[in-house]
Amino acid sequence: MKTREEALTFGLSFPDTYEDAPFKDTNWQLVRVKGSKSAFLWIYERNGLVNLNVKVSEAWRDFWRDAYASVLPGWHMNREHWNTILLDGSVPDADIKRMIAESYAIISDSPTKRIYEAVKKIPKGCVATYGQVAEMAGDKKMARAVGNALHKNPDPDGIPCYRVVNSKGELAGEFAFGGPGAQAALLEADGICVVDGRVDLGKYGI
Repeated sequence: MKTREEALTFGLSFPDTYEDAPFKDTNWQLVRVKGSKSAFLWIYERNGLVNLNVKVSEAWRDFWRDAYASVLPGWHMNREHWNTILLDGSVPDADIKRMIAESYAIISDSPTKRIYEAVKKIPKGCVATYGQVAEMAGDKKMARAVGNALHKNPDPDGIPCYRVVNSKGELAGEFAFGGPGAQAALLEADGICVVDGRVDLGKYGI
């Protein structure tokens, strides 16, 4: 990868992204995530080379800088959180793409997204409590946020929020799943026994 066109095309291959040129200086091209409008890829030319600024996790920041002389602390950015990749041919395409992908993952992350991903991991035949989902999503203190996210579930078929119960094993309010008995019916279809609106966490809890 040596051209800004290649970098831009790869950046735009991620879901819900778009190109932006917000500055008077047309040298700068940004790839942003829809919704948050946050940029995860900055493309520009400097000293005769195409440069890419990518966000980086603390765990990988110094690894990439040590691995390649052409990966530097982020130019014109917070050097603790950004790296600059010089497209001089010395960094393999696979690693450039990996760094861009990591930047996208960091920028596009959100508590709600992590909650939905956690719920997807609840196996059929099991349930999890709001607190357990919160912990799986990275913050055990956001159990209330789990409830709010699940009430706005954008993909009920893909995100099985009916498998989430409270700390006593009790089912959610009937409004949450389309009417009286709806959550119980979904759980029973999974092979989970529901008695008086409650699931035995000792038997079915993850």
